Amino acid sequence: MAPSYEALRLGRGGSLSAPCLQDAFRLPALSTSVAEARRLVVLRLCSWGAGQEMCDNAELVVSELFTNAVRHTSSEEVRCMMQLRGKRLRLEVADQGCARTEPQARAVSVDQEGGRGLMLVEALSEAWGVRPDAGGTGRAVWAYLV
Repeated sequence: MAPSYEALRLGRGGSLSAPCLQDAFRLPALSTSVAEARRLVVLRLCSWGAGQEMCDNAELVVSELFTNAVRHTSSEEVRCMMQLRGKRLRLEVADQGCARTEPQARAVSVDQEGGRGLMLVEALSEAWGVRPDAGGTGRAVWAYLV
């Protein structure tokens, strides 16, 4: 797992003086909401002038994080926050809790159908991690893309 959000925010990969564009949305914790989350992220990034590669990577990352929140928690809704500062995007997907384990990338066999989502997030992200959600019951999984 990557260093904390605060360490990254204060460190490399972008200036704190760059303008920060941000947006957030909430959707019901349903499998049908995953496609809507992807659509909303891509729509917002395009409106901010993000490049095609960032849009493609963000679409895949939010899809994996949102799917995990829907599948592995008993949440009623899932929140997605995005911040673009310069060329660095921070995506965060927060659930309402009740997951059995903390999210972590794991090795899977070739014949397994699932289980590769966080490996994809790790491959596409500069860094990613998990923190307790501000509400106290859930957790938020964040990822930085450049």
